[in-house]
Order: sequence, then structure tokens, then C-alpha cells
Amino acid sequence: MVKIKQPQKYTSLDEGLTNQEVDSRVQRGLTNVQIKKLSRPIPKILADNLFTLFNFLNLVIAILIFWTGSYRNLFFLGPVIANIIIGSYQEIRAKITVDKISLVNSASFNVTRNSQLEKVDIADLVEDDIVTVKRGDTIPADGIIRSSNGLQTNESSITGEADTISKTTDDEVFSGSFVVAGQAQIQLTQVGKESFVSKISSAVGKEKRSVSVLMKIINNIIKILTYTIIPIGLLLFFRTYSQNNNVAKSILGTSASVIGMIPEGLVLLTSVALATGAYNLSKRRILVRSLSAIETLARVDVLCLDKTGTITTGKLTVKKTISYQTSEQNVQAIAQKIVEATQESNATALAVSALNVKAFASDVKEVIPFSSETKYSGFVAKDDTRYIMGAPEFIIKNPSSEMTNTIQQAAQKGFRVIAILKEAPTQEVLGLLLISDEVREQAPDTFNYLHNQRINLKIISGDNPVTVANVAAQAGIASGNDYIDMSQVDETKDYHELVKYYKIFGRVRPSQKSELIKAMQDNGLTVGMTGDGVNDVLAMRQSDCSVAIAGESDAAEAAADFVLLNRNFDSMIFMLNEGRRVINNVERVASLFLIKTIYSVVLSILFIILGTGYPFEPSQLTPINALTVGIPTFLLALEPNYTPPAGRFMHNVMEIALPAAICNIAFIVAISILGKHFNFSYEITSTLSVFTIGVIGFCALISIANPLYVRKQIMIGIAFALFIVTFIFSEKAFGLQSILNWHYTYLYIAIFLTAWPLFMFMREVLGRRVFSRINWK
Repeated sequence: MVKIKQPQKYTSLDEGLTNQEVDSRVQRGLTNVQIKKLSRPIPKILADNLFTLFNFLNLVIAILIFWTGSYRNLFFLGPVIANIIIGSYQEIRAKITVDKISLVNSASFNVTRNSQLEKVDIADLVEDDIVTVKRGDTIPADGIIRSSNGLQTNESSITGEADTISKTTDDEVFSGSFVVAGQAQIQLTQVGKESFVSKISSAVGKEKRSVSVLMKIINNIIKILTYTIIPIGLLLFFRTYSQNNNVAKSILGTSASVIGMIPEGLVLLTSVALATGAYNLSKRRILVRSLSAIETLARVDVLCLDKTGTITTGKLTVKKTISYQTSEQNVQAIAQKIVEATQESNATALAVSALNVKAFASDVKEVIPFSSETKYSGFVAKDDTRYIMGAPEFIIKNPSSEMTNTIQQAAQKGFRVIAILKEAPTQEVLGLLLISDEVREQAPDTFNYLHNQRINLKIISGDNPVTVANVAAQAGIASGNDYIDMSQVDETKDYHELVKYYKIFGRVRPSQKSELIKAMQDNGLTVGMTGDGVNDVLAMRQSDCSVAIAGESDAAEAAADFVLLNRNFDSMIFMLNEGRRVINNVERVASLFLIKTIYSVVLSILFIILGTGYPFEPSQLTPINALTVGIPTFLLALEPNYTPPAGRFMHNVMEIALPAAICNIAFIVAISILGKHFNFSYEITSTLSVFTIGVIGFCALISIANPLYVRKQIMIGIAFALFIVTFIFSEKAFGLQSILNWHYTYLYIAIFLTAWPLFMFMREVLGRRVFSRINWK
């Protein structure tokens, strides 16, 4: 670990920096400007949409076509430019909205300036600021502890070790770690780009962004095409040129082939679908920190829940005080003194403070901060008597059978039981606090919906498992007796078996939460985690997708993929459906893009072998691609489609794309043979070929658009009408012969009448003979 540079000395921590000193540091750039952004900058969005391999290929093709002087064939750039504009606009719109909601949710800290305590945004902190941090806070920058009240931190994001580290005065702390217990005043010494974590990030390069399953599959398709398009294009050009000795005609034919192979809108459409999902979630006050998490959430098999603040509201109330050998008032007074000494602000501490009793009169020698690992907090008095408040199972050494029964009965009724005791030096139990929590009103309906969607729900909580099981039953999560007390589980126990048989895990330490989730992942499950406290951070980082309830812990919010700013757990339904909409719609429309890729590759290889030119030019295909692929896909990608993803992307895509492509290949080869036999002109054979591609494209469009709601029928109807108009009036614009040429009209009618039966026949044959035997991944 690097050493922090020596800061300026303070005569008093109560003074802090003056306004002049703050301004001086701002002018010198000593501010805590954060490197990591929640979204990409606008120039990066534009660059990613503009500077792609396929756009480069399109540019080269455009230059070559321009050189031939066949300017109408440059129309293919229209959809390319439209895709770039629409995609960039949608992503920028989503970015602006997400950034606005992120700004509202940005972390702020208590800072001493001008001898006063004030709230300062994390980006406005400067070097030498005195910052007060408490349990649940992230460390905003590197610093040195100037005063400590039992501070303990977790530096797992830096060291990889999840151990809790106790910190005392003059110890160093580092950005990227978070407070798990106690409080402290920290003097910031290295802020912004100078902080330890920022230097590490810069040293290893740009942080790797997680890639969604969809994008991985699409990237693999693109990788294959990258090694296919250029060699096939070059072979086709030289083969065609060797036959006709016409450079311009060879360029146009090869251009049509290469343009057809490029699924130009597929990557863009996926990015836009994810960005639109983030935009829709942000309108519900759900902060999205990772676009790929939108898709991951929709693929979750198991959703792990923390009890307090997730299933329940987290608004705890002390319902009953049970005293032993002392008065109830004295039990409450000692509990109040522990809260004052530790300065805790968690839900239990707030419930104790709400009793409004006078604190126990005692001088504090040492503070024992609350930790999720130990499950207790307290203080040591001047006479060395220890006063402890915490989970009975963790702090009571030899409880009587009567006390054990009392605790169990209270737990069975859903109460959180807190024991108050003193050690001087023998242990004496002073009393019990029975604390109630309320189940969120919308929780039963939400959990019932998730259960019906075949999402397995598990509860991982630090509370008594009997209490958790009772609360789970109130929330509509059937549990029976399938719960376990993790404090009684041996460290050598195989968690892989535990997670198979138990639904509720109680008395779980933070490190155990993470290990349980890892065991589920090792069992082949996609795991989501919801929580709101610092004790959930390790589990949230381990999970495939994490959701934080806002307002409880900055560390939990920083670790989460989603933050529910509305604190409404019912939002899980909308989040799940939004992810499913993205997956299902991209899966559905991807087949339309890949139809032309498949037939273009196969036709190019066939015509290289046959030595004949490619059967049509780019301009002829431009309106067909727009009407059967370009416009419909952007509209269909916004359709509501909330069925669970089947996880068979390639199967679902090829089920439509392959039969359609084979139909196109069969028709075009037949047209080429027929044209050669009857001496059809190039204009006629190319128009017949493009007409075929259009009709088959509509067959595929109708198949993926099911169910055909009225708006879809209108969309397809308008597109088909424009398709027919194109083949009547666009000879000069696109080089297509009129289908009203009565010498060949019968051929267009024959293609139109046989296209749908042939397409359905190929789907049936391939479905039974091919797709059923292939393990698509």
C-alpha cells in the first residue's frame, strides 16, 4: 500500500478550512473530481456510433460507387446515416436523463469548514478537508484519521480481502473502501486523480465494462463476419471482372454483396434498446449504473433479499421491554446510552432513540461500535464495566431455558430481539427489547408476481432465522421450515448443498452472504441481490445483478447496479419487465438483419464458383431493406414483450432467418437459371430477385410480429403498399423495372403466391430435421 503524503497541521479539528483556503485549492485543481462516470460522455457516444468497422466498409464502398458515377447506388447510405442519427439521439437522451437523476443522488458528506459543519458534494471536496464518516459511508478520498470512534473499514475493493480492519488516530484510509463500524474525522490528503484508487485505475488502463449476453453473441457474429466479408468481396470482384472486364459493373455487384452481408443496424439497435431501457427506468426514479445489468436482471434465476429495508420498511419500533433484576426504565436508559456513545443511526438505534428516555448516567471510557460481523455494540465505563446491546445468540453466554423460550416465542411472532447486558466481570443479562418491523404494503403482490415468473426467492439476513421466516410468511414468501441459522454452521460446511435445500438464511455475517451467492453461481444460477445496508455490500458485489434501496448506505448504493431512489420495492416488477422487453425484442428483430447476411454470403460464394456477376445493385435493395428491416425493427424493438427469456438466442433467430435466407437463395438461383435460358435482361432478373427478397422479407416480418395487433397490421400494411409503389414508379430512382410490364407480371404473381407456402414449408422442415438436433448456444 502506498504511503499518503503528509497534510497540513490543524490546531483544532473544529475549525477546518476557511473559504479562502478552499478557493485556493480549487484554483490549484486539488478537488475531488471523480474520474468514473455513470454514463459515457457525448463525444464517446458519437464516436462509438460513427467509427465502426462496418461504417468504415460502407464509406469505402460509397467512395468506389461514387467513382463509377452511378450516384443512385449511393442511396444505401441513407439507412446507414439514419441509424447513426437515431441511435446517437436515443443514447444521448438516455445519458442526459440518467446523469440528471445521478446528480440528484450524488453522495454528500459532513465537512467542517469555517468552524461549522456543512454538507458538501463528493466532487466539491478539496485537499485537507476534515470529513466526518460513519457506518455505511464510502471513503471519498485518501486521508488520515484525526479522531476515531471505533472506526472499522472494509478494503476488499482495493486488496481483494474482505476482512474488517480497525482504524485508530493517524492511520491511513483509502478511497474505494467503506466504513463497516464506528465513526471518524478524516483529513483528506490525496483527492480526485491523485487518490490511490484513481492511480491504480489509470495504471491498469480503462475500467473494463461488463458486456451483456446479447452483445457477446452479436459481437461473436460480427467477429465471424469480419473475417468473411473482405475476402469474399475481393474474390467476387476479381471473379466478376475476369468475366466481363468491366470495373464499374464489378464494383456495383460486389458492393451489393458486401452491403448485404453487413447487419448494419443490429449492434446499434441493441445499444439503443438498452439505452432506452435505462431512460424508461430513470423516469420511474430508478438509477441505472450499468446498461448490461438491465439484461442481466431479466435473466436472474434466484433473487436474494435482505429482510430489513427490503421486505420490510425498516421503520423499527420497540414494542416491549422485558427486564431481569432491574427496571424496564433502566434497560431502556442503558440502551439509550449505548446509542449515544456509538452515535449509530441505523434502524435499531433510531428505534431506541424514539423511546425518548434519559440516557444512563455513566462516563464512557471506550466505545464498542456496532459491526455486522459481531452483531453487537456498546461501551466500556470508567469502572471497566462493559455494557453491550446486540443479538442474544451472539452475546448471551449461558441463557436460562426460560429466557431462551422467551426469545424463541418473540422470534416466532416476528419480533427482532435485542439483548442488553453488562459484564463486570461476570455477565448479567439486564433485559430484552422486542422490536417490530412492518412488511412493505406492496411486498406480497411483488413477491407473488416474481414467484409466478419462476424466479426463486431466497432471504439472506442477519436477523434470527425464526423471525425472518415469520416476516417472510407475512410477505407471502412460503418458507415452511426450510430455514437455517448460519451462526451454527461449521466453516467447513459445503455451501453448494446448503443453497439447494434452504430458502431462508438467518444470522448471516456479511462475508457469508457473499459466499452463499458465490455457491449459487457455482451451481449454474444467475443471482440477483437486493439490500440497503453496508452489511449487504460484499454480497451485492458478488452477485450478477444488484439492487439497492436508496437512503440507508452510500456504500450499498455505490456497489449496486440499480438504486431505487423511490424506495419502492414494487419497482422490481417494472425493472424485470423492462429487461425482458429488451431481450425479447432484440432477439425477435435480429433475425431480420441476419436474413440478408446469410443469403448474401451464400449467393456471393455461389456466383464466385459460377463465375457470373452478382444479380443486383445496391440501389435496388435500398428501399427493400428500409421497408422490411430498417423501419419495422426500430418500431418492434419498442413493443411490450415480457415473457421470460428462453436463453436460446441463436435458435430463435435462426428459426426465422435460415428458412427465409434459403427461400431467397432458391428463388434467386432459379431466376438466374430462368433468365439465362430465356435471355432475360439484367434489369429484369435483378428486379425479380429484389422483388423476391422483399416478399420473403414480409413473410419473415409477419412471423416475428405475431401477435398481429392492429398497430402492427397498419405498420405492415403501409410498408407493403410502399413496397408495391416502389416497384411501379422507381425505375429511375432505384433501377427497378415496373411490375406492370405485362410480359413478366405472371412471374411476380408466381413469386408472390409461392413465397409464403415455401417459407412455412422450410420452417417446418428445418424445425423438425435441423433445429431440434442442434444445441444452439
